[in-house]
Amino acid sequence: MRGAAMSLTAAATGFVVFLLSVPVIQGQDGWGVTYTSTQICALKGSTVDISCNYTYPSNYDQIQTRFWFTKQTNKGPVDLETDSDYTGRVEYNCHDDNNCTLRIRDLRESDAAEYKFRFIINQPGGKYSGSPGVTLSVTDLQVQVKGSWNQLELKCHSQCNVADHPSYVWYNNEQKRSEETAAIRVSVNSNSHYSCAVKGHEEQRSAAVYAPKLPSVSGSPSAEIVEGSSVTLTCSSDANPAATYNWYKKSGNRNLNPTRRKTQLVFRSIQSSDSGEYYCMAGNKLGSRTSKSISINVKYAPRLPSVSVSPSAEIVEGSSVTLTCSSDANPAATYSWYKKSGNRNLNPTRRKTQLVLSSIQSSDSGEYYCTAENKLGRSTSKYTVFYVEYAPKLPSVSVSPSAEIVEGSSVTLTCSSDANPAATYSWYKKSGNRNLNPTSRKTQLVLSSIQSSDSGEYYCTAGNKLGRSTSKYTVIDVKYAPRLPSVSVSPSAEIVEGSSVTLTCSSDANPAANITWYKKSGSPDLSLSEQTQHAPQLLLSSIQSFDSGEYYCTAKNRLNEATSQTVFINVKYAPKLPSVSVSPSAEIVEGSSVTLTCSSDANPAANITWYKENQTLPQRHGGSYHFTSISSEDRGIYYCKSENQHGSITSSSLSVDVQYPPRLPSVSVSPSAEIVEGSSVTLTCSSDANPAANITWHKENEDSAKASGQIFTITDFRAEHSGNYSCEAQNSRGRHNSTLHLTVVAGAWKLKAAVTVPAISLAIILMSAFLLIIKKRSSKQASEPVETPDDMIECPQIHPAERQDPSDIHYANVHFAKKAAQPQEHELHYATVDFSKKPTRPRRSKEESVVYASVKFNSARPTARSQEAAEDPMELYSTVNKKRNL
Repeated sequence: MRGAAMSLTAAATGFVVFLLSVPVIQGQDGWGVTYTSTQICALKGSTVDISCNYTYPSNYDQIQTRFWFTKQTNKGPVDLETDSDYTGRVEYNCHDDNNCTLRIRDLRESDAAEYKFRFIINQPGGKYSGSPGVTLSVTDLQVQVKGSWNQLELKCHSQCNVADHPSYVWYNNEQKRSEETAAIRVSVNSNSHYSCAVKGHEEQRSAAVYAPKLPSVSGSPSAEIVEGSSVTLTCSSDANPAATYNWYKKSGNRNLNPTRRKTQLVFRSIQSSDSGEYYCMAGNKLGSRTSKSISINVKYAPRLPSVSVSPSAEIVEGSSVTLTCSSDANPAATYSWYKKSGNRNLNPTRRKTQLVLSSIQSSDSGEYYCTAENKLGRSTSKYTVFYVEYAPKLPSVSVSPSAEIVEGSSVTLTCSSDANPAATYSWYKKSGNRNLNPTSRKTQLVLSSIQSSDSGEYYCTAGNKLGRSTSKYTVIDVKYAPRLPSVSVSPSAEIVEGSSVTLTCSSDANPAANITWYKKSGSPDLSLSEQTQHAPQLLLSSIQSFDSGEYYCTAKNRLNEATSQTVFINVKYAPKLPSVSVSPSAEIVEGSSVTLTCSSDANPAANITWYKENQTLPQRHGGSYHFTSISSEDRGIYYCKSENQHGSITSSSLSVDVQYPPRLPSVSVSPSAEIVEGSSVTLTCSSDANPAANITWHKENEDSAKASGQIFTITDFRAEHSGNYSCEAQNSRGRHNSTLHLTVVAGAWKLKAAVTVPAISLAIILMSAFLLIIKKRSSKQASEPVETPDDMIECPQIHPAERQDPSDIHYANVHFAKKAAQPQEHELHYATVDFSKKPTRPRRSKEESVVYASVKFNSARPTARSQEAAEDPMELYSTVNKKRNL
């Protein structure tokens, strides 16, 4: 019921639409505000009521203050009754039943806002505002126009959506029409005004729609308009809906702003051609109107003046001549006259468009011009020329350039003579009377690319119908750079060292050229000018081999320089002392590539012969002798000889030293007989090497060296000294090892020795020893021990060509035994030497590096000891050891 009552109240005071009629309650713990509606839409100028109910806890006293607000400041909400925007238009109607109504009269569009209710109780915490509040929208009734001006549809429209479809009232020029619908169709004229209202609320009538009124036109600036300035024309007309505008110039009907159609026509840089009368047309859907015209007068400075001369025919001295100056200008220009020879105004008092020369003289000949001027600027005409006629005066000749004349340049001779009518000219060279410019007969003679042949004396003649005159002579001296020099040599036959030779350089030039001689020797070439003092001849009185080379000369004057072609001087001479060298120049290693080079300066080139210690070496190509793989046998002293048909000479000697690694060492033991425990044993090792090898002794299975040097002595030989001993020969090029085996014996039949021998030599020695022993033993008792020599066999050095793989060690074992089972038979077992096994590392096991062979002899006669099957204790070991170079 409260919402319905509020709607009736609002309707009585103005057209109001409640967009939402659902009560809204805000609050908590007994505090609350209930608004009748959350959104209200009302027409501009109407009156609206906004109501609410509020509650608060029962333990609080009565309310002290109640008010409505839309704004807040730092002091809190602003009471609408104190807000200047609402002065005299708001009223509170609050009751004791906790109901309060806000009434706003004469609504404005600025009243659209959110309205909230606030109450305050005079107790702590007794303040409360109902939020969110009520949103008020304020709108106008509007007439919407559709269609064209002769058949329009008008619609009464509001942004407030009216739910109950009210009736409308239409007005035409304040007269009511019969239609009560929201839209009507009409035909309008330029004086029609249409408006509408909601029936029952006729006082809230919409704004009227109507055709444009008579447009008014204004110009800016309103003062004088100067060419180049910015000018704006503005057209305005009262119309609803707002009018669009078209601009026209009176001389035509073309729309001047067809795309923009705005109220203004802008000339950003106005020109004199823009002067004229302009008008505008304002129009909307209800009609159009045309403005009165506005005149634009563009002021501008004088244009370029034009000059005319009267009479236009030939001017004769004493006659009257009038010059007229005219120029387009706004405002009109005043004129001044001048002669080119000075800046004096020839009509200072009158300043009129004409200059009159009533009795012209020859001194009046010349160039005239005028100026046109107004307050906006000044402009100057072109020159106007006229002359008084008379015969030519004495011609004068000028030369350009006036400085030195250089060949190839452009030279202009100018002949000038004061004459009117103007003279024609002829040019002559003193050597003949031929006219040099018979066709053109102009004042100038142009030699576009002057040559030395053009040097001479020139003159000109000037003539017109009144007479003729001749100039004085003018001398032309053409300077030119030196021509290409030519060089000759004397004598022209073969040149031998010590003879006299003359070189001559010649070149044509103006001024005369200075000659400078050069010998090609690099950059820069050697200049010979100091010793020759720029003479055209260069004398080599006693020519030497170092004088051979390419010679040329330069001819130079201040204009340029020219260089001759080169001439080659080839001085013949005997060979000079040869220089010899070896490559590489560092240490020479056996097997490397080595080149001996002999060079000797000679002309013609010398033949080279190489010698080694007075022995001629095979002839090789050029001055080099090459060893593809040099050997130690190539060591020695070398020299070369250089010779040609003029003599021969021998070089200094050159020593060639070839380095190589140690050869397989040769080892020996002393004493060479049986090594008895406690005796002194001396081991000797030697190896050929370059540089000389260092010798180191090692014992098998011991890490440290036993001794160094060629000789190793064991003073007190014990059983623990038995074993393999190796000597190592080493230099900077490599190393080589040899090994021998030493065994100490306690009885007469014990002998063990090891030597380094080739396998074949070892077999022969062993076979010889076996046969000798068999022969001796055949005459002894079977029970007697067999004596064997205690000699150690020294292995001969193995030549490099005979070397096998240096990693092999080979043992040969000879064993003698007695056998009773076969008393009549001798058994011979041949030694087998195996060179096939090769160890994979320097320290080898005996299984990989030792091969044993046995030779056994059995006695033919049985003895008392034969049943014991005792073996002969004599054993012979031989070892050949070849190790790889490190």
